[in-house]
Amino acid sequence: MVDFFTKLFENTGLDSNFSETIAYIAAAVIVIVICVLARIIAKYVIVKISAKSAKKTKFTWDNVLFEKRFFHRISHLTVPIVISFFTKTFEEYDGFVSKFIAVYSIIVVIWIADSILNTVDEIYRSYEISKVRPIKGFLQVIKVVIIAIGVIIGIAALIGQNPIVLLGGFGALTAVITLVFKDAILGFVAGIQLTSNNMIRIGDWIEMPKYSADGDVIELSLTTVKVQNFDKTITTIPAYALISDSFINWRGMVNTGGRRIKRAVYIDTNGIKLCDDEMIARFDKIEYLKDYIGRKKEDIGKFNAENKFDLSEPVNGRRLTNIGTFRAYITEYLKHHPGIHQEMTLMVRQLAVGTTGVPLEIYAFTNTTDWEKYEGIQSDIFDHLLAVVSRFGLSIYQQPSGRDIADAAAHIK
Repeated sequence: MVDFFTKLFENTGLDSNFSETIAYIAAAVIVIVICVLARIIAKYVIVKISAKSAKKTKFTWDNVLFEKRFFHRISHLTVPIVISFFTKTFEEYDGFVSKFIAVYSIIVVIWIADSILNTVDEIYRSYEISKVRPIKGFLQVIKVVIIAIGVIIGIAALIGQNPIVLLGGFGALTAVITLVFKDAILGFVAGIQLTSNNMIRIGDWIEMPKYSADGDVIELSLTTVKVQNFDKTITTIPAYALISDSFINWRGMVNTGGRRIKRAVYIDTNGIKLCDDEMIARFDKIEYLKDYIGRKKEDIGKFNAENKFDLSEPVNGRRLTNIGTFRAYITEYLKHHPGIHQEMTLMVRQLAVGTTGVPLEIYAFTNTTDWEKYEGIQSDIFDHLLAVVSRFGLSIYQQPSGRDIADAAAHIK
């Protein structure tokens, strides 16, 4: 081809050396055009055939291969194949052409391998085990290894050396590579620890205040963990941070089927008193307190009689209190509540008296872990308690507002 163009240009009166140069340029342009046409035809044929076959088969892997552009990338192999047919045309530049074919082929092969690994990851994610044992981190390591090998072979092809000889001097770059890929190496080690120790899975609800993360894990990769927070923002956490720092994984709560309620109502100390007969008679009419009142009256009466206390003085002996009775009522109310898990810890405890009154804390578990239902159950319980507390002669402690102060000042006037 070059000889033909050289003679053609010489016949036009051009210098022989200049004619040869132009001939090589013309031949190169023709080869480039042929490569482009071959690439377009190959892409059209391969992609069209693969698309039709993917739709006809029942398998999903070929559809995923198509989506990950595996067949598109295969069509790029036509370029080095076409150029190889014209190597004799460029004998004077045989070394350059051979190196170009080798480097281009390596790039395409790496590209194809990337599509295959992405396909493997996509198919694997369709199985439930992917949430327990994600492989994206391992696949990313394989990609790094393939790229590293491709770069070594490509450099060896360019400088005309054996890749093994090049690998011999690769050890000197270990320190540099360790520094450059520090996060990748730490992330890979952390990823192995996270998955092998079953510390985290896709779908887990984790909380890590240091990184403002509070939501569900949506992705585990070689170097990062992506968390979709409940406000729909995405937080990216370095994988090694989950090993070096502490975080909360709420999976245990989800697996048990119960979510904890740990909240208190604060009783004003001014309303706490011993129960008189009128109060006991009123409490005895409350459905959840009938057994409690009967049992307590019997126990207290027996105890006071045995010790011969002078009951004319209210301080002597044992007596019921309105706060103790209210605490017993809360306990029975929770035992009969349809939203409370009866097989898990359930108690109402009195905490230390403070500047905000006497805290009566509910420590119980709902029988659902659904966030919306949980909040509904918790609100329903405290709505009820705040509404009935006055029936026990008690009131909720509340710091005085500006209106309270104004009313007090007006009353003084």
